[in-house]
Amino acid sequence: MIDLRSDTVTRPSEGMRRAMATATVGDDVYGEDPTVNRLEAVVAERLGKEAALFVPSGVMANQIALHVLTRPGDEVIVEQGSHIFNYESGAPALLSGVQLRPVPGAGGRLSADDVTAALRPTGAVFPVTRLVCLENTANKAGGRIYTVDRIQRIANAARAHDLRLHLDGARLWNASVATGTPEHAFAAPFDTVWVALSKGLGAPVGSVLAGSADRMARARRVRKQLGGGMRQSGILAAAGLYALEHQYEQLATDHANARWLAERLADLPGVALDPATVETNIIICDVPGRDAAALAEQTAADDVHITPFGPETLRITLHRDVDRAMLKRAWPVLKTHLGRAA
Repeated sequence: MIDLRSDTVTRPSEGMRRAMATATVGDDVYGEDPTVNRLEAVVAERLGKEAALFVPSGVMANQIALHVLTRPGDEVIVEQGSHIFNYESGAPALLSGVQLRPVPGAGGRLSADDVTAALRPTGAVFPVTRLVCLENTANKAGGRIYTVDRIQRIANAARAHDLRLHLDGARLWNASVATGTPEHAFAAPFDTVWVALSKGLGAPVGSVLAGSADRMARARRVRKQLGGGMRQSGILAAAGLYALEHQYEQLATDHANARWLAERLADLPGVALDPATVETNIIICDVPGRDAAALAEQTAADDVHITPFGPETLRITLHRDVDRAMLKRAWPVLKTHLGRAA
């Protein structure tokens, strides 16, 4: 089986399993797990923030950030393809009492003008625009990158209107590797930012939310309220530390494999894809006039698994568990099933 559905399907490497098995642990709810504490310190430093908090998932990281940055009745500006709008089960309204303002962005990314145009007027009948959330890289746009310059222009527009900023950095590691820009440069304008350990880095569980010490103290309380206190979670934190120390650089290989495949897919008569849009490890391609779900079922029958991402859209994601040799075995299957026009 060659699994190209997501970079969340990776399995721990043998070295990672050994690190987990030998991790020194304590009760993290008491703040006594040394491995968790080290992971939080490492990530906070890499993101240029005062403090960080280890949480079970990226969804929890987003929801904690919303909770500490907003008040009930506020409105949050997001790009319409964002994870927080599409894939988090309506949690912002349920958990924080806020509504999301989805705004279409070019290539799945907002601009400073988009943010300014989405601001609500002042008045008792309007929600208060409180927060802007960006997602780097932009998943539904095919792993497109928000550059530091673009982020800074958005941040300037947001601060001019006293807005707060949050970064969903599920694949921020990918953006950093692809551009050679350190994570802290991307993260600098944001009040809160989180990064995933369980996607391209290959850890089995976990994300890390970072921000000021005061906000992370509040975030720790919200994590507890949401049931996210994990006790001897150093076993999981050890996987994240191992990934950062030993598996980070392999993200560049994932990007190269994605470009290799994208260039070939773009030549197929049944596929609409501009390879220039493939900036990291995600390929989003259209199959005009064809049923994406049916095509995914056909490739799966030949042991190549991809994700239907819309009625006529597919997502293919490269990751550390699929090397170039495996990709070359997958290519004839993809060519056979996708390379036929409607």
